Amino acid sequence: MPTHLKPHLWFTLYTLLRLGAAQRPVAVSTTRLGREMGVSQQSASRHLLLLEEEGLVERRGSPKGTTVRLTEAGVAQLERVLEGLKWHLEEAGEETVEIVGEVTSGLFEGAYYVSKEGYSHQMEEKLGFKPFPGTLNLKIEEEDYAKRRRVESGPYVHLEGFRDGTRAFGAARCYPCLLEDRLQGALIVAERSIHDYSVMEIVSPHYLRRELGLADGDKVKVSFLPLPRFGS
Repeated sequence: MPTHLKPHLWFTLYTLLRLGAAQRPVAVSTTRLGREMGVSQQSASRHLLLLEEEGLVERRGSPKGTTVRLTEAGVAQLERVLEGLKWHLEEAGEETVEIVGEVTSGLFEGAYYVSKEGYSHQMEEKLGFKPFPGTLNLKIEEEDYAKRRRVESGPYVHLEGFRDGTRAFGAARCYPCLLEDRLQGALIVAERSIHDYSVMEIVSPHYLRRELGLADGDKVKVSFLPLPRFGS
């Protein structure tokens, strides 16, 4: 799901939401959409095209005209905006968010990606540590998804995408944290991956399983700190 969606596209999604496109396909012309948004028909048409390319809306033609519906990713994008607004309006950004996760085995792909110089160099430069070549995977309860969304709606450290030979590696976001109140780390989220809130992937300068004596099924507390104060 895209994370750097421009505000005018957020507003287009919101307008479609108001027109009922989250519940069902709605017949809406680009002329009407432009009028609802206060922009030209051409701009409304361009917005819809961009949203469709990102997988945030579906458009279907019929004898009665074109219908538009928000996809699950489109609704999730609006929920992300809502969490961001709540974060700043309620001053949640000044709070530490704590989530307890259960250690689980991953697919062992973390070591491959984190060891790539394109990522590890940026982490060392932007997070202040050289990552251990692997990640700790923590499964969280559904009741904590809202906390995770709140964390991800706040400030983050951006890792640029890069090319390694003929292969492209996408951008990612990092959210600094402490594990068990003492070990530095960061939640890492690939920007182009299908978002799964159930598992958090944590990078750290430490081999966390050894440092914390962890095995699958153990619980770990992760504290997400207000970014400007991290490391102070």
